[in-house]
Amino acid sequence: MKTDASPKVILITGGSSGIGKSIGEFLISKGYIVYGTSRNPKLNSANTLPLIRLDVTKNDTIKLAISELIEKEGRINVLINNAGVGITGPLEETPEEEIKKAFDTNYFGPINVTKAVLPHMRKQGGGLIINITSIAGYMGLPYRGIYSATKGALELTTEAFRIELKQFNIEMTNVAPGDFATNIAAGRYHAPVLEHSPYKVAYKNTLAIMNEHVDAGKDPLLMAKVIYKVINTQKPKGHYKVGEPLQKFSIALKRILPDKLYEKILLKHYKL
Repeated sequence: MKTDASPKVILITGGSSGIGKSIGEFLISKGYIVYGTSRNPKLNSANTLPLIRLDVTKNDTIKLAISELIEKEGRINVLINNAGVGITGPLEETPEEEIKKAFDTNYFGPINVTKAVLPHMRKQGGGLIINITSIAGYMGLPYRGIYSATKGALELTTEAFRIELKQFNIEMTNVAPGDFATNIAAGRYHAPVLEHSPYKVAYKNTLAIMNEHVDAGKDPLLMAKVIYKVINTQKPKGHYKVGEPLQKFSIALKRILPDKLYEKILLKHYKL
C-alpha cells in the first residue's frame, strides 16, 4: 500500500523526444516516478525515461497502458497530455484526412487519455492533469490554422473540465509553449507547396519563417521547469504561457487591440 510520503507517479504522453522527453528526464531527476509513452517503445529503448506503448489515437492502447501502469504502481498522480502533431498548409488545400488526423492526436487524444485516467484519480482522492497546448492556440495563424484550432479547442475544453472536476479534488491546467528547439518541424504534416497554387509564394515564405522560429526556439528544459513548478502548486491556474516575451505579449495584444489592427500585425509579421 502506497503512503502519502511516496513519490508521485507521473505519466507523460509522447515521451520519446522533444518537450515530453525533457520534462520526463527533469522530473526523474527531482525524484518522481515518471513514465513516458511511445507508439513504438522499442525504437527508443535507449531513453532514460521508461516508455510504455500507447497511441493516443487508439483507445485500446490507452486503456491497456493505463491498466499496466496502475497494476505496476498502484496510482497515477499526474497526467501530462503532451503528445501532439504539427500541421501546416493553406486551409483550402489541406486534405480533410490530414485535418482529422491532427484533431485525433491533438484534441481527441488528450481527452481520451484523460477519460481513462479519471476513474483512478477519483478512487485515489485526487490528481493533476496538465494539457500541453500552444500559444498558437490563442490565435488563428496563417497556414497553421488547423494546428491553432486543435490547440485552441483543447484550451477551451480544459476550462470546462476544470470546473467539472473540482468536486473530485482533481486539478486541470493548460501549459501553452511558444517556439522551442525540438524536432516538431520534421515530424509535422506539410501540405505540399503546389506549383500552380495561388498560395504558393505566401505559403512558402511563411513556412520558412515558421521553421526559423522553431530552430531558434528556447531550450525545452524551460518547459520542464515550469511543469515542475505547476506540479508543486497546490491550486494551479487555468492557463500558463511559456516562451519568448513577445510571443506571450501577443496574447495580451489580441485581447486589447481591435481585430483589424491585430490582423495587420500578423500580416506584417509573416510578410503577407
